[in-house]
Amino acid sequence: MSTDFDPTEMIKRFQERADAVRRRGLPPVEGPERQRFIEAAKVDFQDYAMIGDAKATLENGILRLEIDLRPPSA
Repeated sequence: MSTDFDPTEMIKRFQERADAVRRRGLPPVEGPERQRFIEAAKVDFQDYAMIGDAKATLENGILRLEIDLRPPSA
């Protein structure tokens, strides 16, 4: 792995990807294909957003992503 790797920059790229999924339009498809596209977009957004919210650390060549999935405190 390159010594120039910056986990913070990786997190920013995932935030940008989540935003791009949120903003992208639907292609001109109908029926079941449309629903599959919508479902795939939801999963893509969820995955990118979760990693975009992660706290990343690089220690001794090990990348750790910490993602708090607990519900917000009431």
